[in-house]
Amino acid sequence: MEELLRTNDMVLISYIESMLNDAGIPHHVMDTNMSVVEGSIGVLPRRIMVMGDQINQARRIVKEADIEGL
Repeated sequence: MEELLRTNDMVLISYIESMLNDAGIPHHVMDTNMSVVEGSIGVLPRRIMVMGDQINQARRIVKEADIEGL
């Protein structure tokens, strides 16, 4: 798996997950359990991971969404 995005913005993660689901691209959000370690304050970023053979398609979807700051 390759990293598509790293952020602590849970709204952005949810939005990107929705786009990936709509495109049929399997993905996994990693580091979600780190909230227990950090005390649920949202400091540690989560990573959206995508299989290597679909990473270019996933990047294109994110780019076409024109999300500011990416």
